[in-house]
Amino acid sequence: MSRYDLAGRTVAITGSTGGLGTAIAEALRVRGANLALLDIDEDAVRRQADALGGETVARGWAADVRDFDGLQSTMAEAAEHFGRLDVVVANAGIDTMAPLATLDPAAFERVIDINLTGVWRTFRAGLPFVQQRGGYLLAISSMAAFVHSPLQGPYTASKAGVWALCDSTRLEVRHLGVGVGSAHPTFFRTPLMDQVVADPAGRTLWGGNEKGLWKMIPRDQVVKDIVTGIERRAAVIVSPRRNTLVARAPGIFRPLIDRIGFRGTTVPDAIDLASSTGWRKPPSTLA
Repeated sequence: MSRYDLAGRTVAITGSTGGLGTAIAEALRVRGANLALLDIDEDAVRRQADALGGETVARGWAADVRDFDGLQSTMAEAAEHFGRLDVVVANAGIDTMAPLATLDPAAFERVIDINLTGVWRTFRAGLPFVQQRGGYLLAISSMAAFVHSPLQGPYTASKAGVWALCDSTRLEVRHLGVGVGSAHPTFFRTPLMDQVVADPAGRTLWGGNEKGLWKMIPRDQVVKDIVTGIERRAAVIVSPRRNTLVARAPGIFRPLIDRIGFRGTTVPDAIDLASSTGWRKPPSTLA
């Protein structure tokens, strides 16, 4: 596959001031991409944009992935400001560390709302503009999509859901020339991981992520793998690559099913027949 040259293209990134978001933004600027930086912290995202070169190449917007209307407005402003929107990276995410028996229900709902529903909102808001460019949608998932740890039920469920969401969306937009990918890094150093290591429960589970299966890898490696994946418009990005077999195993038959089960114009035909409410019958009539 030919390289998807990022020079001159516009990339929108949610959660842009976080540890991974910051590193991805810096790497994309090196490749000549213009950046629409979206983060809930308005002051931080504006400082980030200034540090990356200012409004001609990087502009920050206050955005909350829980606010669909706000995301729509922001994506439209970004596309207008830069004249195009080619790639959307849904990067915003949070974690918890508690078992089902004691976790506050509000904490569970917040993780799902940001990590999973937030990706859906981000993709939904960005797709009309990415579609115009035949671009690429990327969601930052995790190896937790495939390896489900205790005390992290909301997180692992959200990351597995993101993987599934990307697979479904890819089928929906492939006839439009839009690529969709999910990234699945293992542990690496970020402020979020600092919290995990500092948490007594997290340290007991992962041993401080210093050795063995749970040892952290360098953040630079994760960023390199993700940016390379964007340049390849990859369906699945695994970091480090040695974890590829673990990541591929759960979906080993999916590409075959995609080809055989949804041939020709089946998917776009179904899209044309679908209701925008998600069903044809009123919800009260559905079991």
